[in-house]
Amino acid sequence: MPVTATAVTAVTGIAIAGYLVMMRPGKVPNSGAAIAAAAVSSSQAVAVLEQQRQQMIVLSAASHSMHLIGAPKVAAQPLQASGGTSGGTGGGSAGSVVLPAPDPGTAQSIAYNMLSSFGWSPSTYFSCLNNIYTRESGWRYNAENASGAYGIPQALPGDKMASAGSDWMTNPATQIRWGLGYIQSRYGDPCSAWSFWEAHGYY
Repeated sequence: MPVTATAVTAVTGIAIAGYLVMMRPGKVPNSGAAIAAAAVSSSQAVAVLEQQRQQMIVLSAASHSMHLIGAPKVAAQPLQASGGTSGGTGGGSAGSVVLPAPDPGTAQSIAYNMLSSFGWSPSTYFSCLNNIYTRESGWRYNAENASGAYGIPQALPGDKMASAGSDWMTNPATQIRWGLGYIQSRYGDPCSAWSFWEAHGYY
């Protein structure tokens, strides 16, 4: 709005100066500015001023008529699992949701298929495990942090996982097997481990 007002003032000033220069009897404009000012006719100045006035009216109206035309939609939450069908202490614990089976050949797929060997329904418990491992390591078998935690489950120290296999440094299956055993012995099931993680930022 200040820019518009400045433009209006400038146009008005030029128009008036031009008019006064042209109207002085016996005086011939002798400077470029005076000649330029004289070139702006009063009708042109009025037209420019009217255009600026209309723009100011529109801008003023727009600034006073803003209103909310819609609210963003929140994505629907996945359905809560109805309960575990094979073992585990959580039996459909809070935080478990039904996720589709991961793509074959991925670390996630290995974990999904391994859950039942620990007595946990993949459709119930994989989402909780996925929540943990996504945050801990991004499912990378070679993830390592400054404290020395290593692998998909972020075992600390990493060589703890040797109890699950000598290839613990490079084999996602070995790391996941160790990680599921750790979760079972410490928390009972992945959803209980996830609840602990949510409260403390680690598991």
